Amino acid sequence: MATKRLARCGAPAGGGVEFPAVLLNTSTGEIESEFHTYVQPQEHPILSEFCTELTGITQNQVDGGVPLNVCLSQFLKWIQKIQKEKKIIFSTDLLSNSTSEAKACTFVTWTDWDLGVCLQYECKRKQLRKPDIFNSWIDLKATYRVRRLID
Repeated sequence: MATKRLARCGAPAGGGVEFPAVLLNTSTGEIESEFHTYVQPQEHPILSEFCTELTGITQNQVDGGVPLNVCLSQFLKWIQKIQKEKKIIFSTDLLSNSTSEAKACTFVTWTDWDLGVCLQYECKRKQLRKPDIFNSWIDLKATYRVRRLID
């Protein structure tokens, strides 16, 4: 299971400034691989005091980051590497790469904000193609709510 979170700071244009993910083995609870980069804000390059206080992310960190298109490219290279090494497959790959030895993997987020709103909006605004791998995820907050209603 991979998890991803985009830290954002409420700038008028929105946008994520941090792009972390981990590959978590749900059988062992071990983190098997990590990805992390800061994303340089393009429209509002200076972080607000609110953003720094909210996230703990500093101006120096985002200044040393990369534009979103570079971040996505780096992330996809990381995903491809761990897919090969760990023999994992995402639901968006099932039709083209189905093998009996592949282990299922999915993104897990807390709400639909990261993948369903923020990344989609940022890619559209920046005229980037959102990679298909981000079209399927588990919203852990919604799952938790449903589970609480059942119990």
